[in-house]
Amino acid sequence: MHVQEWLDTVPAAAVYAVVGLVIGLESLGIPLPGEIVLVSAALMASQHSGINPVLLGVCATAGAVVGDSIGYAIGRKGGRPLLAWLGRKFPRHFSEGHVATAERSFEKWGMWAVFFGRFVALLRIFAGPLAGVLHMPYWKFLIANVLGGICWAGGTTAVIYYVGVVAEDWLKRFSYLGLAVAVLIGLTSMLVIRRKAKKATAEREAAEAEPVPAVD
Repeated sequence: MHVQEWLDTVPAAAVYAVVGLVIGLESLGIPLPGEIVLVSAALMASQHSGINPVLLGVCATAGAVVGDSIGYAIGRKGGRPLLAWLGRKFPRHFSEGHVATAERSFEKWGMWAVFFGRFVALLRIFAGPLAGVLHMPYWKFLIANVLGGICWAGGTTAVIYYVGVVAEDWLKRFSYLGLAVAVLIGLTSMLVIRRKAKKATAEREAAEAEPVPAVD
């Protein structure tokens, strides 16, 4: 999507607004690439482009918290008919299977689903509206929403900014070859972790789906 190239063409003040708006709309329930935009902006901040990483993290967090809260209000008012409408409009993201998976997570984990859902693309879109549909008490939702928004938006900004600064320093010291090796190691580690996570999820779902034997 060449997000970073596009962000390079707009003023720094507009970058803050774009990041907050895109993340807010995604948190509201609209499938947008909020994480990609945030990562691209954080990388730009690490390249001395006039973007303040602290202000960027604040704008991203505000967008996440406000967007989720609006999504909660819409979900509470619209109820399940809203989910059905979203399923027709966005079948790729709001299919019955995805809704059922997200709903099971909320029923099992409650506030933790809102908090950790911020770090999962599917639940990041669902968290606000689904919490409203399921009538989660707003004070519980707000606590998990604020803490999740701070950890995800602020944490992502800090990590990507630091990685960008370190990468730039490595380029000066060890050349492109050293950076390529480091990136390769990082990607390999990420793929291994994702594979293990998928395997664990599949095993858990298989265990939940296994029929309980009848008692004589």
